[in-house]
Amino acid sequence: MKQVIEAYKRKDAEKRIPVLRLEIDYELATLHDAIVASDMEAMGASKERLEKYRQEMVRLEA
Repeated sequence: MKQVIEAYKRKDAEKRIPVLRLEIDYELATLHDAIVASDMEAMGASKERLEKYRQEMVRLEA
């Protein structure tokens, strides 16, 4: 049963990784816009979201 659960999680991860990469790309573009606009609040929020995405990516790729 444990192997079935692990296989299911791997399939979920395989589907989530491409979506997560798109989310990271979008957030990087948002961060760029905030930097260009010198919007410190938006930069901080964007960096926080990027850190969450980074942590999720590390978990999924492990």
